[in-house]
Amino acid sequence: METVDHSVFDDHPDGVIIAGPDGLVEYVNPRIVAMARARDDEMLGMHLSVAVPFDDLNGNSWYDSTHPYDGLDIRTRLSESSWWSPKGSEYLITASLVRDRRGGPVQRVVVSVRNARIRNQADRERSDLVATVAHELRSPLTGIKGFTSTLLTKWDKFSEQQRQLMLETVDSDADRLSRLITELLDAARIDAGRLTLKRGPVRLDDVVRHVLTNVSGGATDPFEVTIKDDVDLIWGDSDRIHQVVTNLVENAMRHGFGLREIVVQNTRDPAFVGGVSLQIHDNGPGIPEEMRQRVFSRFWRAGPGAGSGLGMYIVRGIVEEHGGAIDIRDAEGGGAQIRVWFPINEPASMSD
Repeated sequence: METVDHSVFDDHPDGVIIAGPDGLVEYVNPRIVAMARARDDEMLGMHLSVAVPFDDLNGNSWYDSTHPYDGLDIRTRLSESSWWSPKGSEYLITASLVRDRRGGPVQRVVVSVRNARIRNQADRERSDLVATVAHELRSPLTGIKGFTSTLLTKWDKFSEQQRQLMLETVDSDADRLSRLITELLDAARIDAGRLTLKRGPVRLDDVVRHVLTNVSGGATDPFEVTIKDDVDLIWGDSDRIHQVVTNLVENAMRHGFGLREIVVQNTRDPAFVGGVSLQIHDNGPGIPEEMRQRVFSRFWRAGPGAGSGLGMYIVRGIVEEHGGAIDIRDAEGGGAQIRVWFPINEPASMSD
């Protein structure tokens, strides 16, 4: 066997133990020494079965269960799995079985040990995500099921007006459920990096005017719309940009104590070269600086009447997929100012 420089593992974030053909430990990195609370050279010369004193939940040791030096002579790796230390902490252990030749005896076992805390945290986050999604889906479904069941069993006991009201409620809950499913699918596409855009020329000022025509009926107070300059044409997905503007305007109306001003202009911020910016000002108390990044997290909500908590997460995903940026600042005169920047993204064929 050639001489191997084990020092490459000195800075490895996981614990590493290397044993020779006789099962005796030849190298331990500082991380595993710290995990074992051992002296620098205390583990050297130990048998691997002693140096890796982990058991499964039935009390079977890692070494006796995996047989790193025995078993199939074509094995080159032991898959990562959970094992428990004598003190009851969970660790994830995997190993490489190094042979001189295929089917030859194991000449070196390289064991990697890492704490399972991060994986368990990720598992908890996934469980919380599933629970949140289930709760969001169940709410409108409960209404739909309740009203349809009542109508099916007691149709004749209700007046025409009552039946009409119940069916309208079912229709509204079905719309809510459809919107939630669409948001969940969008969030999943963003997570997977599979959000696709159908790019074409878009005038952001026209998008803003169209959105305000559709949703301004919900505004109880007057607001200003400022279109500065001859706004540059950008290339993007018109439907997705409509989605961004609609979400931001509705958020300002519902949760920002009303919309105060919308400003569309060619980019003036020196941090961005070219493109068009959109600024949404509301009348609310503003968003504390320490909360501003959390606003863009999945299922983040603020106050009663909040929606699914996916809207701002999707907005940021769409903006960033366009190569743009979004941030939150304090607006002049109070309230929050959400700024969105879209680059021009002109296709090369258009600029030739």
